[in-house]
Parts: sequence; C-alpha cells; structure tokens
Amino acid sequence: MNTCPLSVGSASLAALGSGALWWPSESLLAVADLHLGRSERQARLGAGLLPPYETEDTLNRLEDVITTSAARTIVFVGDSFDDLTAAEELADTIGERLLRLASGRRFVWVAGNHDPGPVDLPGSNMSAYRHGGLMFRHIAKPGAEGEVSGHYHPKARFRLKGQFISRPCFLTDDQRIVLPAFGTYTGGLDIQNPAFDRVFPDDCQAILTGRRLVKISRARIGDTAS
Repeated sequence: MNTCPLSVGSASLAALGSGALWWPSESLLAVADLHLGRSERQARLGAGLLPPYETEDTLNRLEDVITTSAARTIVFVGDSFDDLTAAEELADTIGERLLRLASGRRFVWVAGNHDPGPVDLPGSNMSAYRHGGLMFRHIAKPGAEGEVSGHYHPKARFRLKGQFISRPCFLTDDQRIVLPAFGTYTGGLDIQNPAFDRVFPDDCQAILTGRRLVKISRARIGDTAS
C-alpha cells in the first residue's frame, strides 16, 4: 500500500494515498465523508447535476482499500451519506454491495451532520466511537487529544512549476488528525481557511493524497500558494 507513517497519541497509524487511515496493529481502517447519494440529493433539491456514477465510484475505491488492507474493522467517520433520505433510499444493488463488504468484518457508522440518525445497514451506529485510546468523531473538538475526525474535507492548494494544484490531504499533529473526504465529488476546504485554526492553533502537518504521498507543514504550503 502507498502509505505515510504517523502517530496520534500512542497509536501508530498510516495515511493511505486513497485518503483512508490505516491502524495496522488493530486491523482498523477509517474513512470519512463518503457522501454516498450526493448526485441523487443534488438532483432532488434542484441544486445541479453530478455524474450519476459517483456512489459506485466511491464504493469501488472503498472496496479496493478494504481488500488491499484486509481490514477487520472499518470506521466510517460521519457523513457517509449526503442525507438521511439518500441513506434510506439506497438502490438495492448498493445495499447488497455494502452487505457483501461487511461480511466477516465489523462496520462502525459514526453519525455526521449530514446523516445524524440511524440507518438500516450492517454494523453499529454511534454518535462517536472510542477504540484503543483514539476517539473517532465527525467534527473535531478543539483541544481534544487522541482524536480522529472528518467533516472539513481538507484540501491543500499550492504552486508547482508555475501552476496551482489542489489535492485532498490529511491534517495532523501528534494529538489529532482530520481526514480528507473519501467520496467522489465531495469538494474540499482549503487548509488555509480560518476554520482549521480552531482545530490546529499551532502549525500542523499536511499529508497530500495521491500516488505519491507528500508530507509538508501547513505553514509551508501557505507560503507555496502565495
């Protein structure tokens, strides 16, 4: 797997190029912000059209990283669905695929602001999930320690050879990590946005996703993008 080692609290973790977080000693994989059903919700609300294959594409990438890692526990760190209607009206083929993926594994669905209620899917539904010294919750709490969260869809924007490039990224220090959005067409929030100052009052590291993971300080990326 394409990995970048990191630590949060006492846990030795690895950022994956796909945007998933891997905890080898626990055989645990965490992903955030799949936003399954986004194209359906956009159309339902008259908010514009997205390619209708986004859910299938997200699940293709999810299945690939689950198979490659052989994870026994998968934690979905909130906003797995674009809203509760999208979760409750999943196509039969999508529901059946999730059932197959869950077979022999533990699925933990953490509630997000888009999907705050229970869903009829395999696994456990929780407001937050604590495991082995780490707390998995959707929205980061300032000052929290040993925390894994999502919600913000962090993206790094920087200049390379005279061109601006934007890539989803992890943001982390030694006590917390914010995961990038895993879903296709989820968009992102630039990591220089002041919203991240509340989570990381001091400098932190950005780990850029993709075929080659790149680790660089948030402050340096700000200088590169200016």
